[in-house]
Amino acid sequence: MAVVRTPRARWIEEGLRALSQGGPAAVRIESLAKRLGVSKGGFYGHFDDRSALLEEMLDVWEHRSTAEVIEGVERKGGDAMTKGRRAAALTFSDELLTIDLAVRDWARHERPVADRLRRVDERRMDYLRSLLAESCTDEGEVEARCLIAFSVAIGNRLIDVDHGARSRAEVLDSISGWLFTP
Repeated sequence: MAVVRTPRARWIEEGLRALSQGGPAAVRIESLAKRLGVSKGGFYGHFDDRSALLEEMLDVWEHRSTAEVIEGVERKGGDAMTKGRRAAALTFSDELLTIDLAVRDWARHERPVADRLRRVDERRMDYLRSLLAESCTDEGEVEARCLIAFSVAIGNRLIDVDHGARSRAEVLDSISGWLFTP
């Protein structure tokens, strides 16, 4: 009878879940094995050590947060505003945002993670620049709008305020409209 091993991807997914819930300290081999309902011995069939798992987790997060988002947006097409809104919705979905925020916190303490985060943010900003450049020709204004858009996308989940008679969705919709107005 063949031995069935827990797939590598399941270890990575469980690692990302642990990261999003408790930061990198929560990514412990024994804890992951317990959550997966397996022994920790199977881990070493896929990874040399915890550091290798953490690196692959960052690879998966980076790919999902950049290449997969951009491919998904471009595949569906649309004008710049539609693409921008779709990219924001995918990039900062509940699933990816929790991981993104955990990586941002982790990056404050580890230079290699900060370097990775910078690369991801640069890729995201480059894509947003290309979209905003369709409606705005001033490079300085494109850059300002990109920073505002990116700041709102990240900060929106961290700010808990009322907007009077307007809903948060209405305020965010107004921001999107302004960002893509020539």
